[in-house]
Amino acid sequence: MEKLKERWGVSSNWQIVVIFVVFAITGSTAAKIAGPITNLLGISGDTTPGYIYWPIRILLIFPIYQVLLVAFGWLFGQYQFFWNFEKKMLRRIGLGRFLGK
Repeated sequence: MEKLKERWGVSSNWQIVVIFVVFAITGSTAAKIAGPITNLLGISGDTTPGYIYWPIRILLIFPIYQVLLVAFGWLFGQYQFFWNFEKKMLRRIGLGRFLGK
């Protein structure tokens, strides 16, 4: 735990637990929200081939996840951690130019 606390720059085990909970809730919620959105777009796992359906669904989940991560982080009192995490992730995938600096 100490190594993880140092790497993430957090001071307590409780913060680690909260961060893990936020990651879990965010992933589950993003996956759940993507279903109705694909249905709204007329894309269904039953009628669309898997090689088309799943990439589209994953591409939908990605931006939903990014927004929810910061939102849930804020709700759980860890906004600064998740905003820094988000900026770092976006820079790594080449989308840092959208952050301003």
